[in-house]
Amino acid sequence: MAVVLVVDDEPLQREILKTILEGEGYETYTASSGEEGLGIVRKLNPDVILTDLKMEDMDGIEFIESVPKDPFEPSMIMMTAYGTISSAVDAMKKGAFDYLTKPLDKDTLLLTIKRAIERTNLLKENLELQKALYDKFRIEGIIGSSKKMKEAIEVMKKVSSTSATVLIVGESGTGKELIARAIHYNSQRRSKPFTAINCAAIPENLIESELFGFEPGVFTGATTRKIGLFESTNGGTIFLDEIGDLPTLTQSKILRVLQDKEIRRIGSSDTIKVDVRIISATNKDLTKEIIKKNFREDLYYRLKVITIELPPLRERKEDISELTDFFIKKYNKEFGKRIKGIDANALKALMEYHWPGNIRQLESVIEKALLMSDSHYIGHKDIKSELRSYHGVDLFDFELPEGGINFEEFEKELLRKAMQKANGVATKAAKLLGMSYKTFCYRWEKYDLTSPKEDYTS
Repeated sequence: MAVVLVVDDEPLQREILKTILEGEGYETYTASSGEEGLGIVRKLNPDVILTDLKMEDMDGIEFIESVPKDPFEPSMIMMTAYGTISSAVDAMKKGAFDYLTKPLDKDTLLLTIKRAIERTNLLKENLELQKALYDKFRIEGIIGSSKKMKEAIEVMKKVSSTSATVLIVGESGTGKELIARAIHYNSQRRSKPFTAINCAAIPENLIESELFGFEPGVFTGATTRKIGLFESTNGGTIFLDEIGDLPTLTQSKILRVLQDKEIRRIGSSDTIKVDVRIISATNKDLTKEIIKKNFREDLYYRLKVITIELPPLRERKEDISELTDFFIKKYNKEFGKRIKGIDANALKALMEYHWPGNIRQLESVIEKALLMSDSHYIGHKDIKSELRSYHGVDLFDFELPEGGINFEEFEKELLRKAMQKANGVATKAAKLLGMSYKTFCYRWEKYDLTSPKEDYTS
């Protein structure tokens, strides 16, 4: 039931309004002055406030300005017998939802009250969503007791309270977007939009219009104006994932946003000021991309004001047990299962696995195992098929030397053997190793091997 507060120094007016509103099912309270009204607001947090403009102790404008806005801002409607344009405009500027003139029309009153309640409910829902997002992405909830993750979390805590530009580096599947969201929802921008865009997933000829928008008629099919992501994210945070794949021309326009805080829609000569925090991420070595002339050096230094390095899962294996427990709880809730945990042998297998797909791959393995398990605990049989690409290196006839191996050499040889087994098709080789195509290419280039696109892709 919606709560409505009527503030008016005329007793008869208060009673009439109380009778009408209670007759419509609203829980209605009245106050004879602004001070009395503020006391009720603090106790009850009404959904709608109906206040007179002319009152002795404080007028309606002063009252509106004094109403607490926490935990949410109630919808406030101004009433007056002195209905002038100037007072109406002033009331709206000070935060009034709407404006009614006396004598009040009952139907207009009830319609306005209904609309005001709908607005308040939307505000409440928005606050609840914001709280849920904050709880989900709070920094304290990020899993990671390993040294490298603790270091990353400490940097996050320090940078969240600022508007500094952040560059997150790490392999695919290490949780770069999760970190970006956590920074946003722990910042002063949390009530504003967070927009994520994968720069590698959008064709080169479309990425600029997605980011900056365009004017009608600028190209075939542009029948209406399009608002770009920078403009729609104003006041918030934009996350540019895989920024190493951004076209060079678009890189120069991102640099302008960072330097001048303004954008220009395609086909327009007018500039638009924007206040957007940029968090970017990449699984590439941007210093190498600069040498190859694929990435602007000036943009690189603008982006890496703060750099957060996320370690691959194979370098933070002490976190695997905690991550596994988290994913079991998550998918128990989602699928209505009651899996209690994972047995020792299965956990040992997870700890020994190389995890080319990092946390994203671990989550996928646990999700499937939980669905397939017919026991109270996930066992080795539930995960072994998912880990076959690692345990089945004998498929590539790779032999471990007696004295152990150099891991980097092992990884390079595994990549080569996979390519041979896949007859030179990089996408197939990536699948054999349980990697995404981009991750495979990243690792291939990491070791300065011949580009699979040039020599192996058929």
